[in-house]
Amino acid sequence: MKLLIQPGDGITALVRGIEKARKSVEVVIFRFDRTELERAMVNAAKRGVFVHALIAYTNRGGEKILRKLEMRFLSHGITVARTADDLVRYHGKMMIVDRKELYLLSFNLTHLDIEHSRSFGVVTRNRQLVQEAGKLFDSDTRRQSYESGCPNFLVSPVNARKQLTAFIRAAKQELLIYDLKISDRTMIRLLEERAKAGVRVRVIGKLTRKNSKVEVKKLQGIRLHARVIIRDRKHAFMGSQSLRELELDGRREIGILFRDPKVISKMADVFDQDWKKGAVATLGAADTTTAAPAKAAKHVARSIAKKIPPVAPIMEQALAEAGKGNADADLDFKKVELTVKEAVKDAVKEAVQGIVEDAVEESRA
Repeated sequence: MKLLIQPGDGITALVRGIEKARKSVEVVIFRFDRTELERAMVNAAKRGVFVHALIAYTNRGGEKILRKLEMRFLSHGITVARTADDLVRYHGKMMIVDRKELYLLSFNLTHLDIEHSRSFGVVTRNRQLVQEAGKLFDSDTRRQSYESGCPNFLVSPVNARKQLTAFIRAAKQELLIYDLKISDRTMIRLLEERAKAGVRVRVIGKLTRKNSKVEVKKLQGIRLHARVIIRDRKHAFMGSQSLRELELDGRREIGILFRDPKVISKMADVFDQDWKKGAVATLGAADTTTAAPAKAAKHVARSIAKKIPPVAPIMEQALAEAGKGNADADLDFKKVELTVKEAVKDAVKEAVQGIVEDAVEESRA
């Protein structure tokens, strides 16, 4: 396994991977502006390599660029498929060469992500991972359902939440995390539980709920794009999914779990360096990136909650139809109704805030 660290390693490994291809190059594209990679793919197609690009049907603000890219690829003999629109977004990043080598990336194929952002990629010839990546590529290009066949190959929204939950829960001493924004409440509770159990949890990025036992710092001097979790400096996750509900349950994201001492040691060293330079993150009005979306989310949540019809009559009817009659007369319908409204408000607030923050962050990118 080989580690790619950005910024620094650039696209040399990717270009060489395409140049050495003999049979096929399969690549998933969400954002793309690297002419060197485009040239390498065109040249590969000219020498008879089957080059197949799976391109996202949309990305915020970049649809025209993707459509132009498709037309250029097609004009040079590159096979193009467009992702389906059944998920909120297709955000995974990977390349497979000759069905023997997998390039799993947490960065897009852009100058911004590669030259100006902290991110990582791994190159592996692990047969199981490569085969599973090929299986996913085939499923998504044919717009067929994908079923997980490898626990270490994480695909949202198929098995990523389950596998990441188990991965985090197994931490005994330390969790080092790069994440743009951890907002999934279940995942936050899990991190807090590990911290209470004595595991040192450090996050470079954002955590939407302040907790004295989870240490959080902002990356200084460089943009953050990595999604990485290092467990006890022995096991690691790297991919495109953050610990956010949308990225775990509503988008196509791709990641892997692995155990490679040299690669993990290098990643941990980079984390330690970034941590030393980082600034302690705080929650509050000073964080304008979070404050405005949060205000908008609360407003929408309140508005929707007011329009929820009374729950009590519906529950009474359901109980009557179930033959319960007055057996459940002691059930506090008003309390249930308040609980339902609060749950709806919380869910709407989290969803809206995530969407607005996505728009703000991507517009700055």
